[in-house]
Formats: sequence, structure tokens, C-alpha cells
Amino acid sequence: MDIQKLVSQLTLEEKASLCSGLDFWRTKPIDRLGIPSVMVSDGPHGLRKQNEQSDHLGINDSLKAVCFPTASATAASFDVETVHEIGLAIGDTCQHEQVSVALGPAVNIKRSPLCGRNFEYFSEDPYLTKELSTSYIKALQSKNIGASIKHFALNNQEHRRMTSDSVVDERTMREIYFPAFEDAVKRAKPWTVMSSYNHINGTYACESHELLTEILRDEWGFDGYVMSDWGATSDRVVCLQAGMDLEMPASGGVNDKRIVKAVQDGKLDEKLLDQAVERILKITYRYLDNAKPDTVWDLEAQHALARRIAADCMVLLKNEDAILPLDESDEIAVIGKFAMQPRYQGGGSSHINSFKTTSLMDVLEGHANVSYAQGYDIESEQPDEALIDEAVKLAGSKKTVIIVAGLPDQFESEGYDRAHLGMPACQNELIARVAAANPNTVVVLYNGSPVEMPWLGSVKAVLEAYLGGQAVGGATKDVLFGDVCPSGRLPESFPQKIEDTPCFLTYGGEKDHAVYNEGVFVGYRYYEKKKIAPLFPFGHGLSYTSFDYSNLSLSASSMNDTDSMTVSVDVKNIGQVAGKEVVQLYVSDKQSTVFRPIRELKGFQKILLAPGESKTVTFVLDKSAFAYWNVQLHDWHVETGEFAIQIGKNSHEMLLEDTVQVQSTVEVPEVYTVNTPFGDLMANPRAKVILAQMGSNMMGMLGTIGQEEQQVGDAAESAVSKDMLQAMLQYAPLRSAVSFSGGQMNFEQLDELLKVLNQ
Repeated sequence: MDIQKLVSQLTLEEKASLCSGLDFWRTKPIDRLGIPSVMVSDGPHGLRKQNEQSDHLGINDSLKAVCFPTASATAASFDVETVHEIGLAIGDTCQHEQVSVALGPAVNIKRSPLCGRNFEYFSEDPYLTKELSTSYIKALQSKNIGASIKHFALNNQEHRRMTSDSVVDERTMREIYFPAFEDAVKRAKPWTVMSSYNHINGTYACESHELLTEILRDEWGFDGYVMSDWGATSDRVVCLQAGMDLEMPASGGVNDKRIVKAVQDGKLDEKLLDQAVERILKITYRYLDNAKPDTVWDLEAQHALARRIAADCMVLLKNEDAILPLDESDEIAVIGKFAMQPRYQGGGSSHINSFKTTSLMDVLEGHANVSYAQGYDIESEQPDEALIDEAVKLAGSKKTVIIVAGLPDQFESEGYDRAHLGMPACQNELIARVAAANPNTVVVLYNGSPVEMPWLGSVKAVLEAYLGGQAVGGATKDVLFGDVCPSGRLPESFPQKIEDTPCFLTYGGEKDHAVYNEGVFVGYRYYEKKKIAPLFPFGHGLSYTSFDYSNLSLSASSMNDTDSMTVSVDVKNIGQVAGKEVVQLYVSDKQSTVFRPIRELKGFQKILLAPGESKTVTFVLDKSAFAYWNVQLHDWHVETGEFAIQIGKNSHEMLLEDTVQVQSTVEVPEVYTVNTPFGDLMANPRAKVILAQMGSNMMGMLGTIGQEEQQVGDAAESAVSKDMLQAMLQYAPLRSAVSFSGGQMNFEQLDELLKVLNQ
């Protein structure tokens, strides 16, 4: 298909019409030229395809489909192959249902555990997020279905999400909030990008030329089309000029007319309109030329896949006295409404109309030694004494108790943020009283984000299942009874309390103004720097077996920042059962002159080991493992210095460490001004040489200043110490040379000095 020729045959009005949707989910056709309409649909963890009574919030029903674990759960797998399998499955589903683009993945960083949409996001860590999302996109698009990576960018809260302004510095954007988008664009080449609702530093994301053209296209090389989030468009013409091509959903022709008028009035270059239409049609025909509606969609096979994946994602947070795995022959009480009616996905636009669901009680049905009590209701937070009394009585008569608890739909959803980290009061009360009646209590959590656990010290085990998809009940049984050895790891820190979180003081913002004062210190980067112990650290997760680490080896003890190095470590299963281990590699800059985290995740691999089996795990580290974003260079930069290569069980517990000396090949120019302190000047060997070359008068100047300050010190020894005098000289700005030189120096001479120093 010759797209440019096709565009040349379109009228101005037709071109404008192609830049907005036909309805909620379809692009516009141009029947005259045989341009068809294609469909896009929500799809981060399963297809949500609506035909009649369409909406973008999940209010109306969609076709029956398979709900896989949400991103909060799949991120806990720490496994690129897991998300790859989901991408392949959703790709087959979209081909079968003739959907051209699946809207996802959502890769916004979890700035705060209060964000109502965190269940749809992967992690607080940009490295983990980018590796998982890139794998998912590659898999989905291998089926010739487009991904729409979202929400670009800094969509980190639901509160006032359509008007809020994310106020963020350049380095924080580049190090924390951009990497998942950048890596995906460069390595996975998503067909589309969805711009976010919010402002970024005063400009709507969909109106930002810097964001959508200068960074996304010119710098990163994105070659697909940019669509708006649903209803995000403010000024349609400005959006088009910025690089936002497709407005969704339909605008009833209102914004199409604005585009036409802007072109006619000379306010919009028609070449920009042509460019947007070309981008949209290129993706449209990329799908149409590879459409395979006869693709087999096996719902039962995908349900089985969803169960296997959910089990692989579950995180064993606590296992006192090795109470897990359970023995099916034991007398067991199962308590909690979620055990009968599981909460397995979040609310809003990603809500899947599951073709079936499997609860824990579904898979335990028929076991004579398993008894059930509801324990709590989800319509009210208040404890129901009758339900609790029934549960306590049952718990007291059994060897072991399983309580299935978590967050109801109204506690976390798209559209609004959580008010606190607590679970419903009825559930906390139930857990506390049941644990008092039976110390062998195991808690299973179905939730999309961290919760406080006031009862943690009273229960023997806690299994974090997150929102595990429609087969979560079967997966829960598999892990609890040892059919699957747990191998999930937390993709986010669980704080002790909300006041401990990095952005507690500013999250949500003042009206529409949300300032990211915590900078790069998000999640574990903050807790490690502040030495604040979270409830559970990033990367934490227990197993039914044990692993031994040894022989950490670095291929080099020194390297240039243009080189790469290989890191290897041996891992052995020293337990009695087969299990998967997540090997986590962190890098720590030991001599940084800028504020940097204590350590950052720069590698992870999940491996399966039989009892007694060993494997050597290998990582390759390049410049990206050591660099920070330098705001002077507007680029990634590595400072010369020593870096620690650490292998950890989680972000806090390091097992092995070695060091490498990294030499920077890029010199950051020092810019001196009249306000540069003398200490900074004299710390630069080149500056000292220049001063010496300029003669004894200049070097004597520094001595004169020091002598005058010493005289002050001699006259008032009790008030002025030697250390104080040294500090005053060290931090005095260069302009003070004029004030203290007794006429030996003027500003013209100082300007000449600065010219030489800054050459």
C-alpha cells in the first residue's frame, strides 16, 4: 500500500476526520477510497472488547474473555518469559476478535502506594518495568497486533488526573519515569503510544512538542502514531502540532472542523496534518495486511495458562515454622468471602468480562476435611459480629486456618486514589480474632497494592497473591499445598505506614499542582537512603526451598564507560524441593558527587533448580548500569570512580559484593562565574595551573584574603576558630576578591580571569 499516494487523494476534510475516532473504539473509514475502520480495545491483561453501548470505564459489558493476572501480579514474577506468554496469548485473542491495537501495557511508575490504578502498573523500579514491558510488547506485536504503551507520561495519580500538573525536574523524569517508555520504543518499537491526561511542568502531555516530537520521535526514534487517552484532548490544533495524531474517542466532528479551519486560516501547516494521517494509516494497514481472524482462541487453554502464571507470581511474605506448604489431609478452616468470590482484577477500563472464574473453594470442593466460613462482608467495612463469631468458632476446631482477605473494589480503582493503606476494619478484626483462637493461621491477600498488616505478628504465614486473574483460586491452592514452590518477589516496597512513603507530604498535590519533591528517591531508593525499614522490602519473597550463592566473578576490575563487563554468580538449590530463584543484581556508586540512591537494580534472572542443582547466572553490564542523568550535559553520564556490584536477596539484603573502577570518557566542563567559591576553583588542578601562569599577583591575592581573615581571627580568638576561617575562605565567592583585595583587583580583571578559566 502506497500510503503517501493514498493521503494525496484525500480531501482536507477527510484527512481531518481520520484524526479522530468513529466512536469509542474504532477509527473512521473513508469509503470513497476503500479505507476501512479498525478497532482498538483495552488489553493490558486480557481483551476488553465492547461492541454495543461502548464506554471507556468498564461500565458496560464486553465480550467474554480470559482475565490474566494484572501487572501488579505479573511484575512479581520477575520473569520476562511470563509476560511474554501473556503477550502471545492476548495477541491471538486480538487476531481472533479483529482488534488492531491492544491498549497497553501501562508502565507508569508507582510513585505512591495510594495510586488507585497501581494494580495496572508494574513497579516502583524503572529497570524492572522496562524489562517486563519490552518483553510483553515484543510478544504481542509478534502476532501482528499493535501495542499502545501508556500513559506517556508521569500519570502517577488518579486524583484530578485530567487536570493535574506533574511538576518534575529533568533528572527525575529521565532516571525514573521515562526509562520504560524509552527502552520499549528503542527495543520493542510499539505501534502506538498513548499520551496521558495530565500536565507536565505546566503543559498538557498531549500538547507537548518537547515530549511527543523532540523526545519521543526525534531522540528515541518512535515511528508509529500517538493517540490521546480517552477524552484527554484540550486544544486539538495544538495537540496536532505537538505530535498527537489520533484523538480518542469520537468528538462528533467538532475537533475535525477545528483542524480544517486552522489549515484554511494558515494557523496549521497542512503538511503536519498529512504526516499524522500517514502515521495512522501506516499502522492501520500494518494490521490489515497481517490480519488473521481465523486464529484459534482456546479459552480453556488460556485459563490454564492464567492459573500457571498466577501461581508463579505469588509472593510468600512470611512462613513462620515452615507452616506452608499445607498437608491436604489436615483439618483446615477456610475463612473469607474472597475464598468463595475472589477479587482478581481491578475496576475501570481494564475490567475483563471473564468467561469463568475459579475460587479457592471451587478447587477445594469435595475435600471432607475442609470447612468454610464467610467471616466478613465486602459491602461494609464494619465488623459483623455474627460472621466473626462463626469464623472464630470454626477456626478453634481445626488444625490450620486459611483466611483469604484483601481490598474490595471500592478501595482501589481507576478514577480515584486510595485514602489510606488499611484493609477494611472488618477484615483486620477478623484476622486478629481468628489468629488469637488458632495460632496456625495463614493469610492470603488479594489486592492490587500494598496494605498495612497490624496482625502480622500474630499469624504464621502471609501469601501475597495480588490480583491474580480469573484462575487465582486454583493458583492459590497450588501454592498453599506445595504443588507450586512460591517464587514471586515484591515489585514494590510495602511500607510500615503511609507516613513513611517518599512522597507522603506532596502526593496528590495542592489542587492541580503535584510537585515531585522526592526526586529520584522513589520506593526502595528512598527507604535505603533514609534507613527506614519497610514492612517488606522491594524484591522480597520466600520459598519452600533454600539457595546458596557463591563465586561472584567480574570479567574486569576496571573499565571505561564505553566498555561492557560480564558478571557471573553460582546459585545452588540446597533444599529438598525444586524451586525457582530470582537472582537480583544491584549497582552502587561509592564515590558520587551527585545525590544518588544507595543501590539500584540493574539485572535480574529467574532460574529453576532441582534439589542439589547448581547454575551459573550471567549478566552483562554496560554504561547504562553506572550512569546518571547529567542535567548539564542533558545526557547520561558516568562519573569516574568505584562501583560496587552486589547480588541481593532483595533491595536491602546483599549476599555478595565486588567492585569495579569505571573511567569516564566524557569530561563535564566546569563553568566558573563570579559566584564560584574559591574552594571549588582551587580543587581543579587546571584552574590552579592557570592562576599560577597569570603571575604572582593573582596567587598573592588569595594569600592576602587569607591574611586579612586571619587578622580578624587573631583579634577575636574566642569568636573565630581556624576551622571557621578556612571555611570562610573555601566558600567565599570569587567576587569577594574585589572586596577584600584592597584595590589590587577589579571586576574587569575578574572577568578576564573567568574567560581564561572557562575556555
